[in-house]
Amino acid sequence: MKVTNKLTVLGLMSGTSLDGLDLALCEFFERRGKPGFKLLKAKTKSYSKQWKSKLSEIKQGKAEEYFALNTEYGNFIATEIKDFLKRSKIKPDIIASHGHTVFHQPQKGFSTQIGCGATIAGLTGITTICDFRSMDVAVGGQGAPLVPIGDKFLFGEYEACLNIGGIANISFERKGKRIAYDICEANMLLNFLTIKMGKPYDQGGKIAASGKIINDLLHALNKLSYYKKAGAKSLGREWFENFVLNLVNKYDEDVKDLLATATEHIAQIISNELNKNKLKSVIVSGGGAFNSFLMKSIKSKTKCKIIVPKKEITNFKEAIIFAFLGYLRLNEKVNALGSVTGASKNSIGGAVYKV
Repeated sequence: MKVTNKLTVLGLMSGTSLDGLDLALCEFFERRGKPGFKLLKAKTKSYSKQWKSKLSEIKQGKAEEYFALNTEYGNFIATEIKDFLKRSKIKPDIIASHGHTVFHQPQKGFSTQIGCGATIAGLTGITTICDFRSMDVAVGGQGAPLVPIGDKFLFGEYEACLNIGGIANISFERKGKRIAYDICEANMLLNFLTIKMGKPYDQGGKIAASGKIINDLLHALNKLSYYKKAGAKSLGREWFENFVLNLVNKYDEDVKDLLATATEHIAQIISNELNKNKLKSVIVSGGGAFNSFLMKSIKSKTKCKIIVPKKEITNFKEAIIFAFLGYLRLNEKVNALGSVTGASKNSIGGAVYKV
């Protein structure tokens, strides 16, 4: 079967959980007019304590500090790219970089990610596409989630796609349209709590499993108004800090009990969405897919079949899809769905830096 429009793309993703920078080298193509892909190589570069601090604290900085870090982080990304490509011995046609979100306030007309695309292009010598969210925000959308277009075209054999990263989000088809939205905070909250214990994350959910649920806190978290909103909606770190942490920080109980409560809260909110939408099966990706205690809790609350794919897809699905967004952008095809983000129209997002 003839393959056309082949392109090699390096996709980069840095999520709200601050685990690290995901790099996914992919080959995209079309067969009978339908897109397909092959993951060639992938890697996660874990963030140092210094980088975690820089990325989490910059939103409190001055404008000059923001722009300085934008360039510094672009340099960091470019260095990691060059090392990764040297080892893989494959040069991509383009780089598609999500960057790291600092401000996500679509209600004010902006969603900003740092990691200067011009710096990346200049230092690697490879055309770089970044700033994927601004165009959607400009036409009235949330600028998120953007991954569902990849769910639709690359993982369309599944009824629904659930990603449990720093934030949990879901996408599925309804009446011929892709519907998607952020469900709730996830690893962003769990990792915040484990860091208090000197651990980067709760491996397998073992700490949470040893704790007891704080019912008052669970009830308060479940009542947050965001969960009652209908239609296109998205979450950012600002919401997490202003609403979730504002509640959690009122409790001085043992961290293992806070983790048990947070895990139960996340499981309840996610399973509620699976049940409400009458989904029969869902593919799960993101770091949360490896939290066996969380996954067990979700499964106990729904009849929806939970499918965890191969480890490389689970770990790198978002980086793969941002590579796909770059592929679509270069081919001047829609890469943001208005039915998902609430925008007035579909759009083609991404700033292109050529060298």
